[in-house]
Amino acid sequence: MPEKKYYQIASLEKGIKILELLAEHGELSVTETAKLMETNRAGSHRFILTLKDLGYVEKNSSNKYQPTLKIMRLAMKVQNRFEIRSIARPFMHKLSMMYKETINLGFLKNSEIIHLDKIDSLEVLRMDSAMGDKAPAYCTGLGKSILAFLPDHELVHYLENIKLKSLAPNTITSKKELKAELFQIRENKYAIDDEEMVTGLRCIAAPIFDHNSYPAYAISVSGPSMRLSRQGLEKIKETILQISSDLSNMMGSP
Repeated sequence: MPEKKYYQIASLEKGIKILELLAEHGELSVTETAKLMETNRAGSHRFILTLKDLGYVEKNSSNKYQPTLKIMRLAMKVQNRFEIRSIARPFMHKLSMMYKETINLGFLKNSEIIHLDKIDSLEVLRMDSAMGDKAPAYCTGLGKSILAFLPDHELVHYLENIKLKSLAPNTITSKKELKAELFQIRENKYAIDDEEMVTGLRCIAAPIFDHNSYPAYAISVSGPSMRLSRQGLEKIKETILQISSDLSNMMGSP
């Protein structure tokens, strides 16, 4: 039996489990819920009534309980965050057709970049990442392009709490150097990962700003350093800057 974690709240777990059961079965009576939960009827009734008071559950004409559309509204809020995928896809295809390299879309969560979407290079030798993959922000093009434009208090918090570990020969491991790099990125409006996370991999990235002028996402072109020289990245620069600007405008950035 898995060990109970110190922070787990049993009542919260049970409440969410009941909500999941209602969503799965469509409707349940208190007795049916108690049986599925392997608990007593009185306890299940309290959980269901609490969910009802919060607006997540309602009683139907069969005297059973069913989920309300409030759950869907929560799901839609999450889904809307990722609407950027459909907006960005045509631009990602354009970059893919132009440069034949891997195109990535990502966002910053805590101290890591989460890969939200990608288009693989058709070359045999390519960057091999998957949607949902995570990577440290400080040594990736996507990450640095977002970090550079964070509000000052968020960047200060990030720098105070991050531990810079060497992952490749060119990884920046000094916070002073990283701050200088981010300042330069802010001036240039794009970031380069010059074999900082993986030896032999280069990347150029630019931020995408939302309606609050917040660097919500970033887009990048990445590939083996043998194909993407520093001069090659310079040729991509103007295109990716234009695309990041177009996407920011579509996201409502002033």
